[in-house]
Amino acid sequence: MPYIEDFLTTQEEQEIVEAIRIAESETSGEIRVHIEQQCDIDVYERALDVFHLLKMDNTIQRNGVLIYVAVDNKTFVIFGDQGINNAVGTNFWNSTRDKIAHQFQSGLFKQGLIDGITEAGKVLSAHFPWEHGDRNELDNTISKG
Repeated sequence: MPYIEDFLTTQEEQEIVEAIRIAESETSGEIRVHIEQQCDIDVYERALDVFHLLKMDNTIQRNGVLIYVAVDNKTFVIFGDQGINNAVGTNFWNSTRDKIAHQFQSGLFKQGLIDGITEAGKVLSAHFPWEHGDRNELDNTISKG
């Protein structure tokens, strides 16, 4: 697998950040992407750790969504906070996972992330619409570990 620096180009990262900005423009929800070279523990547990490290559990409505990618492990996790989990069913998580996986299987990592971000944004906006006075609670940049 490519090194973490080679997983996405600078241009692709900018397109992903723009997709986050667009998705969040319709919702009070927060979406983050975190990429690591490899995960040496259970990938779900690591995603939970990263969720807390990025302070995604500190949003007012508990409606943050993390897309965590472990490059060498060839795996990813979509992790949502309590507010979004209480509002959507497992079908949302499965369909979002499938959209990302479909693109990843073809080596289209940027598009997979954008598809996942777009899907999460649609669902977040339905349950947590943007309201006057909402502010961006978390950074939109891609974090790496």
